[in-house]
Parts: sequence; C-alpha cells; structure tokens
Amino acid sequence: MALSYEYSIGSVRAKEKSLFSSVDFEHMLGCKNEIELIRYLNDKGYGSGNNIDDIISEHTAEMWKYLRSVAPDFDIFNPFFYQNDIHNLKVVLKGIMSGRDFKSLLLNPCTISADDLKTAVENRRFSILPDWLSGAADRAYEIIAHTGDARLCDAVIDRAVMKKLLECGEKSGSDFLKKYFRTTVFYSNVKIAIRSARTGTNMDYLIQALCDVPEFRMSDVTKSALKGTEALIDTLSRFSEYDCNKAMEEYKKSPSAFEKFVDNRLVSMTKTSCKRTSSGAEPLMGYYLGCEAEKKAIHIIASGLRTKSDTETIRERLREVYG
Repeated sequence: MALSYEYSIGSVRAKEKSLFSSVDFEHMLGCKNEIELIRYLNDKGYGSGNNIDDIISEHTAEMWKYLRSVAPDFDIFNPFFYQNDIHNLKVVLKGIMSGRDFKSLLLNPCTISADDLKTAVENRRFSILPDWLSGAADRAYEIIAHTGDARLCDAVIDRAVMKKLLECGEKSGSDFLKKYFRTTVFYSNVKIAIRSARTGTNMDYLIQALCDVPEFRMSDVTKSALKGTEALIDTLSRFSEYDCNKAMEEYKKSPSAFEKFVDNRLVSMTKTSCKRTSSGAEPLMGYYLGCEAEKKAIHIIASGLRTKSDTETIRERLREVYG
C-alpha cells in the first residue's frame, strides 16, 4: 500500500519526541569528559559505539532508514544530498588528477554514484553527470588540469550546486524550501565575498564564484569586496535583506558568532515552517534538518570537551536546536 503524507506526518510527529531538548544538552554540558558524553549518548539510545563519530554515524544511518520507510517520495531529500555530490566530485577530481586514493573521503547519501564520477573524470565524459553539474564539472577539470587552482575549481562547482538549490526551491511548490535555499545561497555568497575580501581575490574569481539570488546586491558586494574586508562589512551592514545587517553585527564580534547567527536563522525558519505544518513534505524535512542540527550540537560539545573548554564557552558556541 502506498504511503500517504497523512501517515508520514503522524509518524514524524511522534518521532520528533526523541530529539534532544535543551535539558538533554544541559546534561551533556555537564559531562566532565568525552567518555562521559559517549556514555550519556549510549544510555539515551542515540547510538552505540566507543567514539562520537561512530555513534553519530550509526544514528544517521538509522535516521535515513526511518525516513525511507515513511516518506511517500524519498526524492524530496535529493536537494540535501547535492552537497555530498559536489564534495564527492571534488574529491574524485583532485584524487585522480593527483594520483591519490579518495575512496575513504566519499560521503553518503548522494545522488551520483562514485563509479559515475570516476568514469566522468577519467574519460572527461562529464555528459554522463546530471545537466546541472556536467558543465561546471568540465570547467573545473579544465581549471585543475591547466592552472592547478583548486580554489577556483571548488568555486565553479559550488556555484553550480547553489544554482541547483535555488531551482529546487522554485520548483518545489514549497514556500519553506524556496525561502530556505534562498537564505542558504545568500549567506554562501556573503561567506565567499568575505573570504575573497580577506585574501585579496580579483573580480574574475568573484564573477565565477558568486551566484545570483533575489535581493543579493551583486554589484555592490563585488565592488566593495575588491576594496577589502572593512569596506565589504560596511556595505553588507547596510543590507536588511535576510537580516544581513544583524549578521554583520555578529561578524564584528567574531566569525564564529556570524556562523552561529546563520545556523540559528535556518533552524528557526525550519521550526516555524515545518513544526506548524500539517500537510505535505515539510514535517519530514523538518525532522531531517532537526537531526542535522542535533548532530552539530553534539560535535560542538565533544570538541569543547576534547579541548577542555569551560562550560560557558561551549554553551556560547551551541546553536538553536529543533527538539
């Protein structure tokens, strides 16, 4: 019998109760070391294993197994896999061109098989890849082969996935996905511009790296980025779109505060849209993104424990969570 979203949403609403709450994260913050954190995660049934990576990997595998079992159309998650696709393309491209093994670096889930990527690169047959990526892959190959410029190679591939995400948002019929991917691409552009201003990148790089997205003032950003970080931050501080002015206030505190602001904005948007929706695919995507936010929080706490950071410092780094 075909699954319905009515059934799926009921199942996901019950599953959401297993997500960690702020109380759970306070317990994790109270752990004295990583061993105690591992024991806590094991005891809570989050996953089993002797290290954080194994525990999270097991939980992620179970999450995908669950979502495959309840999603009427699993392809709704494809846009979230495209980042793994482009990571894998970069790994395969650079691995083959340099003669280094890359198999251990590949990520799953993905929409393009490792074999197809290997065939495409080894034979320069990028036409076998999806249309949204084939042209960028060929251009990236040319850049690596003739200039060895890994940064520009990555930028060309990253721009292709940004364009694809925007397209997915527009075609989805979901106001949430449209807004989510526009916000994602907007802030990807901001991060590219800031890195470029800091390293003194030229206009040619910016043109190839930045992606057109509604309400991103491309001309103003590129001109100010060429003048340096201070000029760029001043320009971005005057943008109210996507709360960019508020994001820049956080950046002035620290780059990590800026990253946290962006992550929180996306999680808040997800909670507002997906937890209040009683139809369609949004609740399933909300659960998935909630699991991703949860994983990030666990990584932050584990990292803080490894470096023996004090509890307040770790707490300040934590992002908003879905649970």
